[in-house]
Amino acid sequence: MLIGMTLPALPDDTFERVLCVVAHPDDVEYGTSAAVAKWIAQGAEVGYLLLTRGEAGMPNPPEETARLRRAEQEAACAAVGVERLTVLDHPDGVLVYNLDLRRDIAREIRQFRPDAVVVGPWDVEFPGLGYNQADHRAAGLAAIDAIRDADKRWVFPEQIDDEGLEKWGTRWILVGAFGPDATHGVDVTGEPLAKGVASLEAHKEYLAAIPGHPAPKDFIPQIAAMSGKAMGVEHAVLFKATDQHAPPSFDDLA
Repeated sequence: MLIGMTLPALPDDTFERVLCVVAHPDDVEYGTSAAVAKWIAQGAEVGYLLLTRGEAGMPNPPEETARLRRAEQEAACAAVGVERLTVLDHPDGVLVYNLDLRRDIAREIRQFRPDAVVVGPWDVEFPGLGYNQADHRAAGLAAIDAIRDADKRWVFPEQIDDEGLEKWGTRWILVGAFGPDATHGVDVTGEPLAKGVASLEAHKEYLAAIPGHPAPKDFIPQIAAMSGKAMGVEHAVLFKATDQHAPPSFDDLA
């Protein structure tokens, strides 16, 4: 994002299906779910793919935690209108980038056939915000690679030959962004933001287990307001968006 430049709105009115790929229950709810609410209101179908059950995220025994977090994620989905929730059982806290992870994400992409896939950033460090959690890094990088995998006939061919799926080329890659990496935004002013806040509030017991965690209504609107300034709107969610159908640009290499 150039200094002084107002970010354009993401051309999301053409989206029919959007897939959000994250590591844990609650990951989508830290801002992105407000954009999800906006997309669903516009008529898109949104699916969530959680790579772990979040079983290592609370002091409770892992199986108890996994059941609790699944129930809270279902409530969070209901708050914004998401009906497709897929939860995998890769190990929480020690998620590893590998072919199995890419294979599972590619399968979901081939099944759901999304116009856009939302992923988290895989940077080790966010300038001014600290270090990115290890599972988040593995999830983001695996998802980016799986988007390409899903569009190749001879990558994970058993999904095509044995499972009856077809290769699928996702048009838009949307990486959650905050600051200079953002290229587009989604105006979530009003009801979408309110639904986004409610979706994080649905993770009540999980948030209560985090010492000093602020109330969602106290910080989600604040973050969205800061992002809104980049678009010239009251509240926004920002993304680094790549249109894979657009011709490559070499301007940055000049």
